[in-house]
Formats: sequence, structure tokens, C-alpha cells
Amino acid sequence: MSGGVPQRAGRIRHLSGRVRTLLRGPRPEAVPVLVGRACALVGLLNIAAGVFPRFRHSRMHALAEVLPGAFGPFAAALSLSAGVLLLLLAHGLKRGKRRAWRAAVVLLPAGAMAQFMYRHSVLGVLISVVLLVALLRHRDQFAALPDPRSRWRALANFVLMGASSLALGLIIVSAHPSTLLGDPSLADRISHVLYGLFGFEGPVDYRGNTSWTVAFSLGALGWITAVTTIYLAFRPEHPAARLTEDDEARLRALLDRHGGRDSLGHFALRRDKAVVFSPSGKAAVTYRVVSGVMLASGDPIGDVEAWPGAIERFMDEAKAHSWTPAVMGCSETGAEVWTRETGLDALELGDEAVVDVPDFSLAGRAMRNVRQMVKRIERAGYETRVRRVRDLGEGELERIRRAAEDWRGTDTERGFSMALGRVGDPADGDCLIATAHKADEEPGPYGDLKAILHFVPWGTDGVSLDLMRRDRAADPGMNELLIVAALQAAPKLGIARVSLNFAMFRSALARGEKIGAGPVLRAWRGLLVFLSRWFQIESLYKFNAKFRPRWEPRFVVYRASADLPRLGFAAMQAEGFVNLALPLPRFLRRRTTAPRPCPHAVAERSVRAA
Repeated sequence: MSGGVPQRAGRIRHLSGRVRTLLRGPRPEAVPVLVGRACALVGLLNIAAGVFPRFRHSRMHALAEVLPGAFGPFAAALSLSAGVLLLLLAHGLKRGKRRAWRAAVVLLPAGAMAQFMYRHSVLGVLISVVLLVALLRHRDQFAALPDPRSRWRALANFVLMGASSLALGLIIVSAHPSTLLGDPSLADRISHVLYGLFGFEGPVDYRGNTSWTVAFSLGALGWITAVTTIYLAFRPEHPAARLTEDDEARLRALLDRHGGRDSLGHFALRRDKAVVFSPSGKAAVTYRVVSGVMLASGDPIGDVEAWPGAIERFMDEAKAHSWTPAVMGCSETGAEVWTRETGLDALELGDEAVVDVPDFSLAGRAMRNVRQMVKRIERAGYETRVRRVRDLGEGELERIRRAAEDWRGTDTERGFSMALGRVGDPADGDCLIATAHKADEEPGPYGDLKAILHFVPWGTDGVSLDLMRRDRAADPGMNELLIVAALQAAPKLGIARVSLNFAMFRSALARGEKIGAGPVLRAWRGLLVFLSRWFQIESLYKFNAKFRPRWEPRFVVYRASADLPRLGFAAMQAEGFVNLALPLPRFLRRRTTAPRPCPHAVAERSVRAA
């Protein structure tokens, strides 16, 4: 009995705490989410009011008889327009965007007026007013800056809004069966919607004022589609992720001093990334924003003692724009610093294959398959060359660039965390290129070139694999041949370590195939093998394992478990597996991929020529 008193007192304290929490209201950071959801609800109510004017019996018929009849169709279009626009703004409000707040403050009174004039709904007006008051009261919670954007958003908006307007228009056309004249077919209804979106009369007709109501509603949908598309096409572009020449110079200076710490360091020089520096300038974090996720890759660049300052700047930038912070592929040390400084969580994502050059040899039973494949390809007449980029002539570099682009398996350049995105840039003279050659009776457009491997520097004594490309007509085994050639030529080039591909979920695949693995682990491995049909999970692991590497774990750092699906989708977009934008034609892309001139490289080449 005595033990029940403290227990009961604990429950009372817990309940009183819950009551105090409810009385205080939601946490400040939860206000935008709640307001965004409420805004979506009000938008749906406005759409329902415009599409189904009788879905709720009105109690104000006497007032309706006094109102001018022309108000009905106009108010229906206004209600529908406000509802659609509020739905579009709901996501921005959830993220606390200032521009979404301003637009909602203007639209909510318009929607409330339409609810009153068209449906005479006191409840609809009251909901809109309550939400407006909440927006005005918590206006300080909506201060997030705009996201990076591009002109492709206009095309995506036109396609999505056009399809949504067509579907909603079909509902509007069919929502008045009692006043519909005749029995129009589906083709007639679609034609009526398409005509109505452009402001013309279609083949469907109604009794009374319903024709005007439908016409104004369809015209409002077409107007929204056109206005939002024009706005997105002609609005001033907010700077997207782009590495300036000054940023690149500062990053290269940091890599010269601290580049040997992380094999992914040189990939920070991708020019489609942005960068934040620590207050001292001794460390930096590069990132790209994808679908509202602020995605960094690898460890911070620079002095470890200055990492917290760069991480703090990164988190401040994410908070200012209401972005979701995340890190892909950081090392164990990087994950420890990120989690300690930010309170984020870390999850092991996979392993990086690193080959120590002094320990590499083709001898032994474990390397028999690689050894036999290399010998067979060499007997077929292939030869290899391993050189620094600065040692190649401009003509040969141009052939390698064109071959690397044409041999790419997809229209989209894949890679983000372990890809540089360019080959043969004058500023990347320390990069390593391994090429395979075979003289043919009929030389192709690239001469005797058959395969390419490109490595980026990893400090002064290492390289990290960037891309592998080969002629589809060449014999299989080109990648194995060139990796072996690079490893054998490494000592002469002062290279002691070579980082190969990243193997996602490597430990699960390795443990799941061993004797004694449990049913859960085997099921997880089976799922990974199934997904490997599209994402090369198992094939990359087995390819890397051929060279007997040591495995270095890599981690993903994230804010909450609920963010993982969104983070995964953003990472797939960044890596090029999911492409939501239409790519430029190939002949246009070639003109836009010319390397940026580097003053230091140009000066050095001029001195050598002299």
C-alpha cells in the first residue's frame, strides 16, 4: 500500500504536466506544421465549396435571395481559386516560409468571403478567420528564406497543375447532374474542360446559372495554372548551389593542408555545391539542397579543431531556410563530431573499399580470378597507361572527355558524394587517369581508346576512384584491368593508398551469406539482393571485394527517424538515380560542360611552354 502513494503522486504530476503543456499550447517549432495542416484543410473546404455548392444545406436562403445573382458564379471561382492556392501554400507554411505566410494572409480573407457569398457558410468563414488570426499571432515563426530554384520549376508546375486542373475540371463538369442537359460522353466532358481552361464554351450545357458557374470555375483553374507557371518562369532566380572561384580557391588551400584526412575531400570541389566556412576560415562544409534537404557529403574540410565552427554555420543556414540537415558518407570521426555538436543521430550506411598499395599483389589463390582475367585481356592485345592529368596533351584530354560522356550509361550524370562531375579540368592536374587501348583495323571516333578510370587526389599519397567508363564493344574486364594497372603504377607516382567504390550495406551482405546467419539477417540480405537489380548494391560489393581491400565504415547523419524516407529520396536525386527535371538535349549539354579556366593552371602551362 505504501508503494502506491508515490506511484499515484507520479501519475498526478505527469497529468498536471500534460495539462500545463496543453494550456501553454504547442511548441513554437510545431506551430508552422499545425498551421500548414490547417491551411490544407481550409483549402479543401474552399475547393469543396466551389465544386459542390450544395454539399451542405445552407441556413441563409433568405439572405441568398437578396444577393445579386451574378455573385454566385464569381464567388464559386474565387472559392475554388483560393482553395487550390492554399493547398499549394500548405507545404511552404509547414516549413515556416515567409513568402507562403504573406500569400496565405491575403488568400484566407478571399476564401472566407467566397464561402459566405457562395455557400453562406458561417462555419467556413469562422475556420478561415481562426486560421488567419493564428497566422498573424505567430508571424515570427514564419521567417524562413526561399529555397534555391531554377526555371525547370515552371515546366514542372505547368505539367502538374495542368493534369490536376483537368482532373478537377472533370469533377466540376460532372458535379451538377440535376441541371445537365442530355447525356454527354466522356470525350465531350474532357473537351468541355479543355475549352473551359482557356476561357471558351464547350459542348456540355446546363440549365440556369450552372453553365456560368462551371465556366467561371474552369476559367479560374486555367488562370491559376497560367499565373503560377508565368510567376515561376519569370521570378528572380534565388542562387542555386554553385561554387564560386573564390570558394574553390579557399577549399583547395584547405585540401592542400588537410586533404589526406578524408578520401572524399576532393569531391567537395564539385561546382554544383555551395559552401559554408567556419568563422576562422580553417574549415568548411559543402552541400547541396535537394527537395528541402540540406545535404552535405563526407567530412568537413580543414582542421578538425575548426570543424565545430563550420558545422554551426551549416546548421544556422539550415535553420534560416527551414531545410532538413543531413550528411551522407561521413567517416566515423566525422559522425562523432556531427552528432556531438548538433544532437543529430548517425546510422552506418556502408563501407568504403580502400586498398593499401604496399600490401597489394596478384599472387595467391584469393587473387586467382582477377589475375586470370587480367592476363586474358592483355593477351587479347590491350595495353594500359596511367598518367596524371597534367601530363596529357589537350587533344588526348578532349578525346577522353568526349568518350567519358558518350560511354555514360544514362543521360543523367550520376554521383554526388563520391563523384567530381568533370574530367580533365586544368585545375585538376593532380588527378589520375588510367586508360586502356587496343589498336583496331578500323579506328573509332576515339582512336584506340577503350576504357577510362579517373581518380581524384587523396592528400599527397593517395587517390580516390571517381568514375569508370568503357566502350560497350570492348571485352569484359576493362575495369579490373585498369584498377590493377593503377595499383601497379602507384608506387612510381608516390601513391600508397587507393580508395575504390562505396559498398552500401556491405556488412549486411557479408554477414547474411555466412553459415549461421539468422532469419532476419537473411531476409534483409535477400531484400538488398532484390534491390540490386536497380541500384547495384550487391554487384559493387562483390566487385570491390575482388581486390582484398580493407573496409572503412561510412555513416549517414540525420535529424529524426521520420526524416529518413525524405532523406533517402533526396540522396537518390542528388546521386542521379531519380531525376525530376527534364534533361537538356545532348548537343546542348556538350556546349555547357567546358572546363572552367584556372588562372594558376594557365600560368603554369605558359611557363612550361616557354
